[in-house]
Amino acid sequence: MSYLGVRKHARAMEKAQTYEEWKEAALRHDEATGMDRWRMRDQSTQFDNVSIRIRLDRLRSLRARHDHRGLLFTLNEGIHGNMGGMGKSSLYERAMFGTKQLIVDYVEEIVDALELLASPEVDEISFEDKLDFFRRAHHCFGQSALLMSGSGMLLYFHVGVVKAMWQQGLLPRIMSGSSGGSVVGSLLCTHNDAELGKIFEPEYLLNEIEREAGLFTTLGGLRPAMLRAEEVEEMIQRLVPDMTFQESFEHSGRILNVSVAPAEHHQTSRLLNATTSPNVLIHKSVLASAAVPGVFPPVTLEARDKWGERQPYLPSRKWVDGSVSDDLPTKRLARLYGVNHYIVSQANPAVLPFVTDGNRQRGTYAIIKNATRRTAREWLNAGAAIMHKPLSKENAVARMANIMLSMVNQDYVGDVNIMPRNRFYNPFKLLAHLSPDDIMKLVSSGERAAWRKMEMIRIQTRTSRALERILKDFEAQHLHSLSHPKPQTQPQGQPRARRKAA
Repeated sequence: MSYLGVRKHARAMEKAQTYEEWKEAALRHDEATGMDRWRMRDQSTQFDNVSIRIRLDRLRSLRARHDHRGLLFTLNEGIHGNMGGMGKSSLYERAMFGTKQLIVDYVEEIVDALELLASPEVDEISFEDKLDFFRRAHHCFGQSALLMSGSGMLLYFHVGVVKAMWQQGLLPRIMSGSSGGSVVGSLLCTHNDAELGKIFEPEYLLNEIEREAGLFTTLGGLRPAMLRAEEVEEMIQRLVPDMTFQESFEHSGRILNVSVAPAEHHQTSRLLNATTSPNVLIHKSVLASAAVPGVFPPVTLEARDKWGERQPYLPSRKWVDGSVSDDLPTKRLARLYGVNHYIVSQANPAVLPFVTDGNRQRGTYAIIKNATRRTAREWLNAGAAIMHKPLSKENAVARMANIMLSMVNQDYVGDVNIMPRNRFYNPFKLLAHLSPDDIMKLVSSGERAAWRKMEMIRIQTRTSRALERILKDFEAQHLHSLSHPKPQTQPQGQPRARRKAA
């Protein structure tokens, strides 16, 4: 097809109002550019397509022969998302939609095999053996998590991302957020699926936008008025129910993680969640995570005591914006929940101009760029170590230097990175009331950025979602069998043992 035809489909993708419209335009774009033929060919230098094809054919053969024990043995050899390098994000960047059909077929075959083994028709394998296998497979394969960066009022970009993922049924159970990301994360994790359906309705979003627009108009529209601490707190109280982290998990089934940084020197950052701080209240946690140093005052956390009354949590300590110390707490999520696949919605205005999707960088230029970045980081750390003693005499300067150093040393990308196309924003708008037009643009930007990554997310999380669902059913059956044991029948012809006389 001609260049004009390719541009036609590219414009259709830009103008798409729904994911279905975008997908159709993306598929036509791939046809026009020949990427549909690329998808159908096994050959690639980016992954071991030969071993994947051999393994796929073997699984299909075992299923066709009804060799269920052989199937179980083969799956026991290992299931992981980067088998033969098939998890590389570069495999999802050639075509506008999807990746190699071989990878799609292999993942679907794995899921079909798992569902077959879990079904009652496979009765030659005991329930106990199946439960043991699915527990080990779930543990070894790992889990996915959605991480939402600090963002200020760019949090509406996160809203667009999670809306697009929720509509496709791809929201992970584990979520993390700092600053503006914690606001969106708390909104998701304090509402169940039925309630989220109402929240993502256009009328609800429009009502919230009109509230913001009313403040914008009242405060003057020429230069956005800065948010005040009490306005941030009012917004959080309006959007987020009064729940603890444990209550949130029990209500929605989703695990919320909120990053907070210490306001005092010589303290360490915290990741608040239902495991480490079950009785801590989400309201204050999100308010602390959004407390930008030097702009909003630090916050004392609150928790419920054993009688359900509110009380200060660690009353001698105050907390601030979590993004300055642990914007994306990947290591802590790995330790707590076995997470090894990270979907990152990155809208941190402090790092957006400098961060790129690390998985996209290839070639000599990328190597030089990464080496330069690592060298600059080492020089900054060395300079900070040299100046530590002189700076320690000025508390404010030392605190600011520690914050800057912490931000420099963080990693800001994951396995799947969703970023806005526009990397530069008016600094006056980052902590200010936004106009309705600005809000709608941010939500739309988040949706469109997520659409481009949607098939990658779907394929890479397909196996973990299947394992999680199957294991949940098996665990429920196991608990039911423990609480309702089958009565033991007395074998015929065997006399009952007489009770010994007292």
